Amino acid sequence: MPSNRIARLGLAICPEERGIFASLNVEENLLLPPVVSAGGLGIDSIFGLFPNLQERLRSQGTKLSGASSRCSPSPASCARGARFLLLDEPTEGLAPVIVQQIGATIRRLKAEGFTILLVEQNFRFAATVADRHYVMERGRVVDMIANAALDASMDKLHDYLGV
Repeated sequence: MPSNRIARLGLAICPEERGIFASLNVEENLLLPPVVSAGGLGIDSIFGLFPNLQERLRSQGTKLSGASSRCSPSPASCARGARFLLLDEPTEGLAPVIVQQIGATIRRLKAEGFTILLVEQNFRFAATVADRHYVMERGRVVDMIANAALDASMDKLHDYLGV
């Protein structure tokens, strides 16, 4: 399917690399994507989920920290109607306190009714936000473990992870 049709279905990707336009400020980056479907969050809700962005509305993309620039595509997607978010390695290279903030944001988005597909190598983090875990080897899903069954499946996970 073409990307514009996928977006209109309410699906958005928040890539691992910085997904913002460095020459635009935060507000411009938030307003840039077109509305893809009804049901997006209002700007006040966005700032409730991402309070650091409100403080940096006039900051250029080049002036944002790694955490702020990595988190910016997600609120833009939410504001424009996406309800299914693909998050690619949102915690990579970030300080533990920022990882905690990202976890809290993901939990709030889930509570707001968003569906989130999280690709994450930080298993300890993923276990705090995921409902289920899919284990992949060489690009194929080889197992699914519900979060509720995680403790009972730790031996199997250790085999997959090689630890």
